[in-house]
Order: sequence, then C-alpha cells, then structure tokens
Amino acid sequence: MKKIIALLFFAFILNGYAQKSRTIFSKDPIVNLENFQKKKVYYGFYLGFNSYDFKIDYKMKGPDILVKKTTGFNVGIIGDVKLQEYINLRFEPGLYYTKRDLYYPDFSNSGDALREVNSTYIHFPLLLKFSSLRTGNIRPYLVGGLSATLNLSSNSKLMDDNLQERFRVKSWTTNYELGFGIDLFSEYFIFSPSIRGVFGLNDELIRDNDPSSPWTGNIEALKTRAILINFTFH
Repeated sequence: MKKIIALLFFAFILNGYAQKSRTIFSKDPIVNLENFQKKKVYYGFYLGFNSYDFKIDYKMKGPDILVKKTTGFNVGIIGDVKLQEYINLRFEPGLYYTKRDLYYPDFSNSGDALREVNSTYIHFPLLLKFSSLRTGNIRPYLVGGLSATLNLSSNSKLMDDNLQERFRVKSWTTNYELGFGIDLFSEYFIFSPSIRGVFGLNDELIRDNDPSSPWTGNIEALKTRAILINFTFH
C-alpha cells in the first residue's frame, strides 16, 4: 500500500511539471528562481520512504539469518549553507520509522525463530552536495557525508534478552551516506527527488547474556544498510 501511495505521489508531481513543460523541459524555458542558488543559506523540508536492511557477518559458517524488509517513512527538515558555487553543506535531521523481521532457520518453534525489530530513528546527516551546471530549470547533484542515528526503540537499557523475546541493539550508530538527486526549479519552489544509500560503520548488536545464545552467539557484526527516497521542497 505504501509503495502504491509513493508511486501516485510521484506521478502527481510529474504530472504537475508536465503541465508546465515550457518552464521546465522546453528548449527555451523561462528560467525560474534565477537568483535562488545565489543565497548563502536556505531551508526546506522533505518527505520520503525507506527500506532498511541488516548486513550480518558471522563467526562461523552456518545457515544465514533471513532479513525481511518493509517500507518505512521519513520526514525532516533541511538547512543548506552555500560554500561555493557548486558545493553546499547540508544538515538534514529527520524522523525515520522502519521495521525488519529476522528469521532464524535453526528453530522449529516459530516464536523462537522470529524476531521483530521495530525502529524509530532520529537521524542526523551532515552532507556535502556537489551540484552540476544548471541547465534551464534542471540541476543534477551528488550528495555524500556522515550521519549519526539515535534509535528510540533500541531496547539497549533492558536487562531482558532474546530468552524473553527482547532483541537489543545499541542506541547510537554512525554511518556514511552516498546518493544523487535532481533540483527542479518551478515558478515558486524547488522540488528535489533523490535516492541515497546508508551504510552503517559500527556493530549495532547487543549480545545476549549467554555467550552461546542461538540468537546472537554466532554474529560477528550487525550493521545497518538502507535505501532512502526523499522528496524535498525548498
């Protein structure tokens, strides 16, 4: 359902721009917001979707833990500082919600085999935006940088572990991020669809109290991987 809503939302936006094709995609467009990119500081907000995964490294070979991904959502604000004509520094704090299901193949009991990992993140990315030359009302860009994430649903302070069906991860994680997008200049605002990958740098797992736990004992490292699709408005 969320994917259908995303496609409808994107189709609505594209249709709106198609109605104004002379100002966006024509050979001789009217240049919109011509002085906007000269601003030293500007702000915006974004809405979007995410797909979070785990990269799992194991101590010994054995059946892999299966990760079932779902589609989550993102919302946040943007502060942008112009460093030079083609480089901007961006701070994009946001609230991200996602859910992952971990299936352990060694268990016959479905209750022990499944661990639901619901995550509510406050995400703090600090990114550099590298823009190309503006062509009419279109300006592609690359973006990359580092981020810190606070997981409000980490269970990190609980003493209970997987024996009590509590899957625990660390509250804070760090990541690097890479992506690309397009600035589309309309008459009144800039619309920027983008896609970005998030790659966790540190092991997030909190091991069970029993070192030989069947849920965490064979995991060397558990790190976040994610794809973010954001629709930004300035």
